[in-house]
Amino acid sequence: MKSDGRRQGIMDFLMDAGTASVDDLASRFGVSRMTVHRDLDELEESGFLRKVRGGASIQPSGLFESDFRYRQKQAREEKRRLAAAAVAAIEPGQTVIIDDGSTAGGIAGHLADLRPLTVISNNLAVIQELAGVGGITLIALGGQYSKKFHGFFGLLAEDTLKSLRADVAFLSSSAIHGASAFHQDQEVVQTKRLMMAAAARRYLLVDHGKFGRTALHFLTDLKAFDTVFTGRELEPPMREALDAAGVAVTIVEKD
Repeated sequence: MKSDGRRQGIMDFLMDAGTASVDDLASRFGVSRMTVHRDLDELEESGFLRKVRGGASIQPSGLFESDFRYRQKQAREEKRRLAAAAVAAIEPGQTVIIDDGSTAGGIAGHLADLRPLTVISNNLAVIQELAGVGGITLIALGGQYSKKFHGFFGLLAEDTLKSLRADVAFLSSSAIHGASAFHQDQEVVQTKRLMMAAAARRYLLVDHGKFGRTALHFLTDLKAFDTVFTGRELEPPMREALDAAGVAVTIVEKD
């Protein structure tokens, strides 16, 4: 197997397993440990995984955000509930921003019932889902495509956002610490901030597993959002910190 195919195979395996040891990968692909180390070095340099002692992981850390394909598989049922609840904030005829996150991206599947709408997004999954749907005017933000985040970022996306205004924005975040949101990637942070600035109302959708985490870059205080949607009641210290900061939280419980 050629190196490109093997590296794709490593990523495909990690999408299901989350982590893998060098020994396991060497056995699985029939190559030496040294070859696996070279493959992991290349994938880490490209931002697709992080090397850990004795292997590799695509699970998030304070400095590393997971690949979009991996995140899509996490907390699926909770993310569906959050999207279904959040669409109540949309009325026909409005302009809606959806960010690159796998959680906020779930909003797209509900929009056909709320047409006519204008939708602005840098999320390729959202763009693909809504392209050609009657009654939806789709504004796809340009920029440089990120395979890891499955979206578009950079100066083109940022300049476009500065020229637009929307009624409502739906965002996700990879980490919530105290009453603040954080993210591992500074370019993603900049795009999310511009989306917030462009919208009259802002909603954050985060599964409960994001609380109590931190990441390198401060995104915003949670009180900047009209409501924070999550799918499970928070631990008392976390909820107390949010209440003290005046953060509006909506818990979307299972039916």
